[in-house]
Amino acid sequence: MKIIKPKRLKPKDLIGIISPASKPDDDSRIERGVKYFERLGYKVVVGKNVGKERSYLAGTDEERLEDLHSMFSNKEVKAIVCVRGGYGSGRLLDKIDYNLIKHNPKIFVGYSDITALQMAFLKRAGLITFAGPMVAVDFYKEEVVEFTEEFFWRIITSSKKIGKVYNPMNEPFYSLVKGKAEGRLIGGNLAVFNSLLGSQYLPSFKDKILFLEDIGEPPYRIDRMLNQLKLAKAFEQVEGVILGRFVDCTESDSKTKTLSLNEVIDDYLSEIKKPVLYNLKHGHIPENVTLPFGLKVRINTVRRTFELLESAVT
Repeated sequence: MKIIKPKRLKPKDLIGIISPASKPDDDSRIERGVKYFERLGYKVVVGKNVGKERSYLAGTDEERLEDLHSMFSNKEVKAIVCVRGGYGSGRLLDKIDYNLIKHNPKIFVGYSDITALQMAFLKRAGLITFAGPMVAVDFYKEEVVEFTEEFFWRIITSSKKIGKVYNPMNEPFYSLVKGKAEGRLIGGNLAVFNSLLGSQYLPSFKDKILFLEDIGEPPYRIDRMLNQLKLAKAFEQVEGVILGRFVDCTESDSKTKTLSLNEVIDDYLSEIKKPVLYNLKHGHIPENVTLPFGLKVRINTVRRTFELLESAVT
C-alpha cells in the first residue's frame, strides 16, 4: 500500500469544516470554532449541510457525504476539520469515492466516531489522517487547551521529523509488556475500530502499532471488544500496542459484580509477548496528543518512550 502524506498547512490556507457524524447540541460552537481559525489568519469554508439534523445524525447520509466529497474536490481547501464525533461516519464508508481522496490528499482531522473514516481512508486511499481536536469539541472554547493546540499546529504545519512524543506535564507512560517495536500507526476509538472488523475498510494488522481508546464503556464491554480483537488475531499480527485514555469506563452500578478496567486489559494484553505502552494522553480528554494514523512510529516500553519517526505532512 502506497502511503500518501498531505501537504502541510500554510498561513492563510483554506480550512474546510464538515460534520460527517452527529451535530453539536449548540450550533454556536461551530461559529466560535470558525472564528478561532480566522483569528489565526486562516480562511474557512463551512460545508453547506453543516447544521442539518436527522435525529442523532448531522443530516442524511447523502448530505453528509456531499460535504465530504465537496471538500476533497475543492482544490483550494488544504485541511478538513470535523465538527464532532458521535455517530454516523461508518454509514458513509460504502458510498465514498476513494479515488477522489487518493488524488486530492488533504489534512483530515477528527477522532472518536471519525475513526471509521480515518481507517477507511488509510486502507482504501493510503492517506495519513490526524486523530486530533475538533471544531465543536475543542476549538470553540474561549481558551483552547494550550498543550492540545500547540501539538496539533506543529504536527500539521511542519514538514520536519516529529520525534519523541511527551504527555502534558511530562506525565509518564507505563509499560504493560516490555519490549521495542516499530510499525505504522492504526487504531482509534475501540468500539468504532472493532465495528470495521471483517469489512474492506480496516487496514491490515501486519507491521502495525495498534492504538486504542474509548469512553463510557463498562469493563464487560471492553472485555468483549478486546476478546473480539484477540479472536481476529489482531494481537498476534501487530508489532505492539498503545493504550490511550479510557474515560468513564467503569461500572455505573456499584452493586454489579465487575472486573476493573485494568484487570480486563491485563487479561488480554499482559501475555501477548508484544510491547504494550499505556497512558498516552489521547482520547476524550481536554489535553490531547494529535496522532497521525498511517505514520511510522516506534515504542520502547523499557525506556517508556513513544516516537513519531517522520513528518506527517510534506
